[in-house]
Amino acid sequence: MNELERAIEAILFAAGDPVDTARMATVLDCDPDEIHKAAQVLSDQMAFDRRGIRIVRLGEQYQMCSSSEMADVVTKTLETRKPPKLSSSLLETLTVVAYYQPVTKTYLEQIRGVDSGYSVSSLLNRHLIEECGRLNVPGRPILYRTTPDFLRTFGLHSLDELPEIERMSLETPPEQVPEQLAVDDLPGAAP
Repeated sequence: MNELERAIEAILFAAGDPVDTARMATVLDCDPDEIHKAAQVLSDQMAFDRRGIRIVRLGEQYQMCSSSEMADVVTKTLETRKPPKLSSSLLETLTVVAYYQPVTKTYLEQIRGVDSGYSVSSLLNRHLIEECGRLNVPGRPILYRTTPDFLRTFGLHSLDELPEIERMSLETPPEQVPEQLAVDDLPGAAP
Protein backbone atom coordinates (compact mmCIF):
# COMPACT_ATOMS: atom_id res chain seq x y z
CA MET A 1 0.00 0.00 0.00
CA ASN A 2 1.47 3.35 -0.99
CA GLU A 3 1.46 6.52 1.12
CA LEU A 4 -1.49 8.09 -0.75
CA GLU A 5 -3.67 5.02 -0.19
CA ARG A 6 -2.70 4.91 3.48
CA ALA A 7 -3.52 8.61 3.88
CA ILE A 8 -6.92 8.23 2.19
CA GLU A 9 -7.74 5.22 4.37
CA ALA A 10 -6.83 7.15 7.53
CA ILE A 11 -8.82 10.24 6.49
CA LEU A 12 -11.95 8.27 5.60
CA PHE A 13 -11.75 6.19 8.78
CA ALA A 14 -11.39 9.27 10.99
CA ALA A 15 -14.04 11.31 9.17
CA GLY A 16 -16.94 8.89 9.35
CA ASP A 17 -18.86 11.16 6.97
CA PRO A 18 -18.28 11.57 3.21
CA VAL A 19 -15.13 13.54 2.31
CA ASP A 20 -14.78 15.61 -0.87
CA THR A 21 -12.20 14.43 -3.37
CA ALA A 22 -11.07 18.02 -3.97
CA ARG A 23 -10.43 18.56 -0.26
CA MET A 24 -8.33 15.40 0.03
CA ALA A 25 -6.40 16.38 -3.12
CA THR A 26 -5.64 19.81 -1.67
CA VAL A 27 -4.53 18.46 1.70
CA LEU A 28 -2.49 15.61 0.19
CA ASP A 29 -1.03 17.90 -2.50
CA CYS A 30 -2.03 15.77 -5.46
CA ASP A 31 -4.42 15.72 -8.39
CA PRO A 32 -8.08 14.65 -7.83
CA ASP A 33 -7.57 11.91 -10.43
CA GLU A 34 -4.85 10.44 -8.21
CA ILE A 35 -7.32 10.42 -5.31
CA HIS A 36 -9.88 8.59 -7.47
CA LYS A 37 -7.32 6.01 -8.60
CA ALA A 38 -5.98 5.39 -5.08
CA ALA A 39 -9.48 5.18 -3.60
CA GLN A 40 -10.49 2.72 -6.32
CA VAL A 41 -7.42 0.56 -5.56
CA LEU A 42 -8.34 0.59 -1.86
CA SER A 43 -11.96 -0.20 -2.63
CA ASP A 44 -11.03 -3.08 -4.94
CA GLN A 45 -8.54 -4.47 -2.43
CA MET A 46 -11.10 -4.39 0.41
CA ALA A 47 -13.71 -6.08 -1.77
CA PHE A 48 -11.22 -8.73 -2.99
CA ASP A 49 -10.11 -9.50 0.57
CA ARG A 50 -13.81 -9.56 1.65
CA ARG A 51 -12.99 -7.19 4.50
CA GLY A 52 -15.64 -5.93 6.88
CA ILE A 53 -15.29 -2.36 5.66
CA ARG A 54 -15.62 -0.82 2.23
CA ILE A 55 -14.87 2.51 0.61
CA VAL A 56 -17.90 3.87 -1.20
CA ARG A 57 -17.87 6.59 -3.83
CA LEU A 58 -20.74 9.08 -3.57
CA GLY A 59 -20.40 11.40 -6.57
CA GLU A 60 -17.25 13.42 -5.87
CA GLN A 61 -16.97 12.17 -2.29
CA TYR A 62 -15.76 9.00 -0.59
CA GLN A 63 -16.83 7.39 2.65
CA MET A 64 -15.75 4.36 4.62
CA CYS A 65 -18.61 2.13 5.75
CA SER A 66 -19.25 -1.41 6.87
CA SER A 67 -19.66 -4.13 4.26
CA SER A 68 -23.23 -5.03 3.37
CA GLU A 69 -22.28 -8.67 4.08
CA MET A 70 -21.73 -7.68 7.72
CA ALA A 71 -25.01 -5.75 8.13
CA ASP A 72 -26.69 -8.40 10.30
CA VAL A 73 -23.70 -8.75 12.63
CA VAL A 74 -23.25 -4.97 12.95
CA THR A 75 -26.96 -4.45 13.57
CA LYS A 76 -27.14 -7.15 16.24
CA THR A 77 -23.96 -5.95 17.92
CA LEU A 78 -24.94 -2.30 18.02
CA GLU A 79 -28.60 -3.09 18.66
CA THR A 80 -29.76 -0.63 16.09
CA ARG A 81 -33.20 -0.89 14.63
CA LYS A 82 -33.87 -0.95 10.94
CA PRO A 83 -35.07 2.38 9.70
CA PRO A 84 -38.75 2.29 8.87
CA LYS A 85 -39.56 1.65 5.26
CA LEU A 86 -40.57 4.58 3.11
CA SER A 87 -44.28 4.86 2.37
CA SER A 88 -45.47 5.14 -1.21
CA SER A 89 -46.05 8.89 -0.78
CA LEU A 90 -42.48 9.38 0.52
CA LEU A 91 -41.05 7.29 -2.33
CA GLU A 92 -43.11 9.25 -4.85
CA THR A 93 -41.89 12.57 -3.46
CA LEU A 94 -38.30 11.34 -3.31
CA THR A 95 -38.51 10.16 -6.92
CA VAL A 96 -39.68 13.57 -8.12
CA VAL A 97 -36.86 15.29 -6.20
CA ALA A 98 -34.25 12.83 -7.52
CA TYR A 99 -35.23 13.20 -11.17
CA TYR A 100 -36.18 16.89 -11.33
CA GLN A 101 -33.86 18.46 -8.73
CA PRO A 102 -33.54 21.12 -7.62
CA VAL A 103 -37.30 21.46 -7.06
CA THR A 104 -39.64 23.57 -4.96
CA LYS A 105 -42.44 22.19 -2.80
CA THR A 106 -44.94 23.82 -5.18
CA TYR A 107 -43.43 21.98 -8.14
CA LEU A 108 -43.64 18.69 -6.19
CA GLU A 109 -47.30 19.38 -5.46
CA GLN A 110 -48.03 20.20 -9.12
CA ILE A 111 -46.56 16.89 -10.27
CA ARG A 112 -48.03 14.79 -7.45
CA GLY A 113 -51.37 16.57 -7.33
CA VAL A 114 -51.45 16.55 -3.50
CA ASP A 115 -49.99 18.52 -0.61
CA SER A 116 -46.37 17.44 -0.09
CA GLY A 117 -45.55 19.27 3.14
CA TYR A 118 -45.48 16.13 5.29
CA SER A 119 -43.43 14.18 2.75
CA VAL A 120 -40.85 16.95 2.36
CA SER A 121 -40.56 17.34 6.14
CA SER A 122 -40.17 13.59 6.64
CA LEU A 123 -37.53 13.27 3.91
CA LEU A 124 -35.62 16.21 5.40
CA ASN A 125 -35.68 14.53 8.83
CA ARG A 126 -34.36 11.30 7.31
CA HIS A 127 -31.58 13.28 5.56
CA LEU A 128 -32.60 11.93 2.15
CA ILE A 129 -33.19 15.46 0.80
CA GLU A 130 -31.81 18.85 1.78
CA GLU A 131 -32.39 22.54 1.12
CA CYS A 132 -30.09 23.85 -1.59
CA GLY A 133 -31.00 27.49 -1.99
CA ARG A 134 -33.97 29.57 -3.02
CA LEU A 135 -35.61 30.16 -6.37
CA ASN A 136 -35.18 33.74 -7.59
CA VAL A 137 -38.90 34.54 -7.95
CA PRO A 138 -41.34 36.41 -5.71
CA GLY A 139 -41.66 34.64 -2.37
CA ARG A 140 -38.22 33.01 -2.87
CA PRO A 141 -39.38 29.37 -2.38
CA ILE A 142 -36.88 26.85 -1.02
CA LEU A 143 -35.21 24.46 -3.47
CA TYR A 144 -34.64 20.82 -2.52
CA ARG A 145 -32.19 18.18 -3.78
CA THR A 146 -31.11 14.68 -2.76
CA THR A 147 -28.22 14.09 -0.33
CA PRO A 148 -25.27 11.68 -0.16
CA ASP A 149 -27.42 9.67 2.29
CA PHE A 150 -29.92 9.20 -0.56
CA LEU A 151 -27.16 7.78 -2.77
CA ARG A 152 -25.90 5.50 0.02
CA THR A 153 -29.40 4.31 0.96
CA PHE A 154 -30.19 3.32 -2.61
CA GLY A 155 -26.72 1.94 -3.38
CA LEU A 156 -25.87 4.55 -6.02
CA HIS A 157 -22.54 6.23 -6.74
CA SER A 158 -24.14 9.17 -8.53
CA LEU A 159 -27.49 10.35 -9.85
CA ASP A 160 -26.38 9.26 -13.33
CA GLU A 161 -27.10 5.68 -12.22
CA LEU A 162 -30.83 6.36 -11.77
CA PRO A 163 -32.89 4.38 -14.29
CA GLU A 164 -34.25 6.35 -17.24
CA ILE A 165 -37.83 7.57 -16.95
CA GLU A 166 -40.18 9.47 -19.20
CA ARG A 167 -39.95 13.02 -17.91
CA MET A 168 -43.14 14.97 -17.33
CA SER A 169 -43.74 18.54 -18.33
CA LEU A 170 -46.31 20.76 -16.68
CA GLU A 171 -46.97 22.49 -19.99
CA THR A 172 -49.69 21.06 -22.23
CA PRO A 173 -48.35 20.11 -25.67
CA PRO A 174 -50.08 22.01 -28.52
CA GLU A 175 -51.52 18.79 -29.99
CA GLN A 176 -53.42 18.14 -26.74
CA VAL A 177 -55.03 21.61 -26.57
CA PRO A 178 -58.57 21.55 -28.03
CA GLU A 179 -59.12 23.87 -30.92
CA GLN A 180 -60.78 27.16 -30.00
CA LEU A 181 -64.50 27.28 -30.63
CA ALA A 182 -65.74 30.16 -32.71
CA VAL A 183 -68.02 32.58 -30.83
CA ASP A 184 -70.79 31.71 -33.31
CA ASP A 185 -70.56 28.04 -32.24
CA LEU A 186 -71.33 28.82 -28.60
CA PRO A 187 -74.86 28.10 -27.37
CA GLY A 188 -76.98 31.24 -27.15
CA ALA A 189 -74.78 33.22 -29.53
CA ALA A 190 -76.62 35.58 -31.85
CA PRO A 191 -76.64 34.49 -35.52
